[in-house]
Amino acid sequence: MTPHYPPRPRPMRRRRRRRSLALPLVLLFALILAIGVGIVGVRMRFPIQHLDIVREHAGDIDPSWIMAVIMAESSFRPQARSPVGAQGLMQLMPDTAQWLAGLAGMRDFEAQDVWQPEINIALGSFYLNWLLRHFDGDMRLALAAYNAGQGNVRNWLNNPYFAPDGQTLYVIPFTETYNYINRVEFNQRIYSILLRFHR
Repeated sequence: MTPHYPPRPRPMRRRRRRRSLALPLVLLFALILAIGVGIVGVRMRFPIQHLDIVREHAGDIDPSWIMAVIMAESSFRPQARSPVGAQGLMQLMPDTAQWLAGLAGMRDFEAQDVWQPEINIALGSFYLNWLLRHFDGDMRLALAAYNAGQGNVRNWLNNPYFAPDGQTLYVIPFTETYNYINRVEFNQRIYSILLRFHR
């Protein structure tokens, strides 16, 4: 007669191994999902619009800076108008736009043209390049001048309290301008990453 053995219990190791593998896989899936949602959220918060126009008119400036300025100025709303009258994507004052059009050789420029994204970006980019040259390649000074006006920035540089060496602003007396520069620099860091993956 064959001996009868009780059924062997199923090995618990396999179950434990499967359970121990399940948790990391669930965590990995959650991480991938969170990264995907995060990227989509960042792309929604930092849109990439008019990039071909920006690249065409960026001049000596990395396009991420132009995108950052547009984001800070208008959040990519072409019809944006500030309470003081700045217009369009890069928030140009009408007199400044007219002056820039003359410098850039746009002979048939008319005041309403500033609402066209291509012209607004062309003039705003031209202006930022112009400011960057006039402030010896110092982007913070160029951004300060874009926001507060070059006359104010020159006055600040001549004040030893704001610029002890006459070249670097250690104190920016306008809170709006201080916040503006920080906002543009933050935007630029985001856009420099996003544009690497955007064709």
